[in-house]
Amino acid sequence: MTTESRSHWEQIYRTRAATELSWYQSNVGRSCELVAASGVSRSAPILDVGAGASLLVDALLEKGYSDLTVLDVAPAALQQVRERLGPKAGSVKFIHADVTDFHPSRKFALWHDRAVFHFLTNPAERDRYRLAMRRALSSGGHAIIATFALSGPPRCSGLDVVRYDADALAAEFGDGLVLLDSVTETHVTPASQEQGFLYCRFRVRPVEATCEAARPRSHGASGSERD
Repeated sequence: MTTESRSHWEQIYRTRAATELSWYQSNVGRSCELVAASGVSRSAPILDVGAGASLLVDALLEKGYSDLTVLDVAPAALQQVRERLGPKAGSVKFIHADVTDFHPSRKFALWHDRAVFHFLTNPAERDRYRLAMRRALSSGGHAIIATFALSGPPRCSGLDVVRYDADALAAEFGDGLVLLDSVTETHVTPASQEQGFLYCRFRVRPVEATCEAARPRSHGASGSERD
């Protein structure tokens, strides 16, 4: 993400209320459903990248999830979340970082991203995003990624986006992530405009399975495979 892009997001959160932004959700039920479907424990480490001023962290705290980290490139967005949570903010970790240049200091069981990946129109940015995700997720960990669907807008917040269907999004992450399920929904913006969103839930292919798949099969003396 360029310096100009970082300034763009900081300016937005400094000058506009979260409830005015097109991606604002008063109900984060879809993300909560997918977190629950992942089966991660209430004590598992969860990372919400590009969290902005999303209410997801509030909802997960209410549901008893206790190891939550929110990451965003805009300090003003993180400050809004701190102020909104009040005393509860003490139980949340806040990271000011560009996700495409994120070097995690720990592993997470679940990575959540709503409306960040579709802004990465440059293949090199997507490469860096994938690298950050690989560094952050534990073997067998889960990733929930929500982007504009093919029916979504071609631009958002004055910036171009990339729209996806489930197959195209899965292809972006290759064999390292297994697509478990996907769902589309219509997001209604605060200005009452409809936007098509795609939610995909992935799981990191366990290292053991990857090694097993790559291991040569045993052969008998004749060179044929053993039964």
